[in-house]
Amino acid sequence: MFLNAAFISTTFIGLFLGSIASGVIGDLKGRQFAYQINLLIFGLASLASFFAPNMITLIILRGIAGFGLGAEIVTGFALLGEFVPAGSRGKWVGSLSVLANCSAPIATFIGFLIIPSIGWRWMFVIVGIASLIVWYFRRSLPESPRWYFSQGRYSDAEKVVRQFEQEAEKKYGTRHPGVNLNDQQQFDQIDTRKSRFSELFSSNEIRKTILACVILAAINTAAFTFVTWAPTLLVNSGITVSKSLGYSALMMLGAPVGAFIGRSTVDRIGRKWMIVGAFVMTAVFGYGYAFQTNPAAIMSLGFLMTVCIYILMAVALSIYVPELFPTRLRMRGNGTAQAVGRFFTIITPYAVAGLLSTQGPISIFIMIGIFMAVTAVLTIFWGPETKKQILK
Repeated sequence: MFLNAAFISTTFIGLFLGSIASGVIGDLKGRQFAYQINLLIFGLASLASFFAPNMITLIILRGIAGFGLGAEIVTGFALLGEFVPAGSRGKWVGSLSVLANCSAPIATFIGFLIIPSIGWRWMFVIVGIASLIVWYFRRSLPESPRWYFSQGRYSDAEKVVRQFEQEAEKKYGTRHPGVNLNDQQQFDQIDTRKSRFSELFSSNEIRKTILACVILAAINTAAFTFVTWAPTLLVNSGITVSKSLGYSALMMLGAPVGAFIGRSTVDRIGRKWMIVGAFVMTAVFGYGYAFQTNPAAIMSLGFLMTVCIYILMAVALSIYVPELFPTRLRMRGNGTAQAVGRFFTIITPYAVAGLLSTQGPISIFIMIGIFMAVTAVLTIFWGPETKKQILK
């Protein structure tokens, strides 16, 4: 049991450290470099797990894989946001979030087929090989022209933009009239000063840094607590184990629904008020869910709560937080906020276990509700609207 707990904890520690490291590397060495190195680490560590001779080795390799995965999450959403137009940035980054949030049920289904028949080791082989295949094919992914520009490497930024123009001409048969990067609106707001990590806590950035950290801490607390502990909380409410697992599976159907709603509406409604509304509704549905004993009410409110949590996953975690920071600080700001969110997934199980044993399951949803409400208020007062804004 201790080793199983260590396996889970080491994964989260790896995610925590990977989030921080990728932020620093992505801002200093480039997005493409960080994007490739993190997937290589994850793929090789996953593949090596197949050969793990004992649980201790597997735990260490899992921590290394977690490091790569934590870095991947930070880099992927922010990098895509730097390539797509401001007017449709929410749609495209949100689409990536929809795909990402479909991975858990897909992985669960694959595990259901693979593990009983040929063993758990082959799950690591499948993940490792798939990661290395993706790593190979995305070697040609260009560096973000915004990052080049923020580093003063204007000719490199020009080359990337020209490459896109040439590809568009081949595909659509028309030639773009061309741009001068020194005059282009898409780039003229980018701050090209050298950056330091300490700037995240300067007078210009500290509110955004705190807001980003609180938002991701709240989302991770709600998602981890509800998704991971839902069967246990249901059992403690008097529902049988078999029924609790079935209820949890049905409620999790709200995950892709929520991510798709977020992706489809964020460019029309805007980020700020969509996030505020989702936090408020998560608190309301969570509070109502805590007092239900009727199966239909439990599944309905649980489904709606899951939808709201994954709207936040798509809009706040994937789109809004990276947009809060200027290009030269984006990866470090996003990485720091992601690391804080991961830290809360490390400490939340202890808080949940303590409340569950002393106060009962209702207290857990009250805790989540208060956290969601406080975060909504903070977003109202400190959160800028970033809808269709050009990244600085």
